[in-house]
Amino acid sequence: MPTKYLKTNPTIADAIGLEMLEIEEERVTGRIPVDGRTHQPYGSLHGGASVVLAETLGSVGSHFLVADAGMQAVGIEVNANHVRGIRSGWVYGEALLQHRGGKLHIWSITIKDERGKLICTSRLTVMIVPNPKAVDGKD
Repeated sequence: MPTKYLKTNPTIADAIGLEMLEIEEERVTGRIPVDGRTHQPYGSLHGGASVVLAETLGSVGSHFLVADAGMQAVGIEVNANHVRGIRSGWVYGEALLQHRGGKLHIWSITIKDERGKLICTSRLTVMIVPNPKAVDGKD
């Protein structure tokens, strides 16, 4: 795993209160609150917030797998099936690496409520590309 994680500016993850919980080699977990930051207009968790959680978990997982080699991870496809609504509390995401190729990583992400009930299931495809900051020495 890389010894450093670059974060220079606020991100969408900060805006919605996303918290990273665990980062392991092929597993990443995190959570987001279900509140005004993540609600859709009718008071339930916005599907887009679930997708932000899913894509962030998988992308961070891939980042830590490739950054020390001067590469970076960029999401190229994400899909989500929203199974159940939720109006308050927290949702917890777990990303598990399904495929670790030289150019593509595929992650399976489940998002559950505090009782363990499935809220959303997602799949993320990440492309591995050279990190221009690593090439020009600014990383």
